[in-house]
Amino acid sequence: MVEDKDFRHIVRVVNTDLDGNKPIKHALMKIKGVGFMLANVVCNCAKVDKGKKTGVLSDEEIMRLDDVIKNPLKYSIPAWMLNRRKDYDTNENLHVTGPDASFVKQGDIKRLQKVKSYRGMRHAWKLPVRGQRTRSNFRPNKGNVMGVKRRSGVRAGRV
Repeated sequence: MVEDKDFRHIVRVVNTDLDGNKPIKHALMKIKGVGFMLANVVCNCAKVDKGKKTGVLSDEEIMRLDDVIKNPLKYSIPAWMLNRRKDYDTNENLHVTGPDASFVKQGDIKRLQKVKSYRGMRHAWKLPVRGQRTRSNFRPNKGNVMGVKRRSGVRAGRV
């Protein structure tokens, strides 16, 4: 296999290391907060071939991808594709990626618990929040299985 001298095995986009051997459309999905649909739109907006390997992208293409992911509204990506519409604090449409996504999610859960909403209390009790049944799943003592205790002096196989 002949290696190109410009090929990079690891490409950094939005503070995330991407595999250089994968097509860019699939590699972008490794970024937290970027799914299949958004990766497709980002490639179209940045004018990058979706089937192109991530390792052969030029620096200019990587910069464009980075900018589109960080500022999706600037490239007229519809608001329904963003993961933080009508933010609680600013009431703006945002898209959070990377470690910011988990930080924002934790903040939302803490806010729900602080105001003692139903969803917040379900989170605090580690129960399902969205109406699932709890009869067979979501057992709090899942790992601690208690069997039937036998009488002392009785051996297995004899009654």
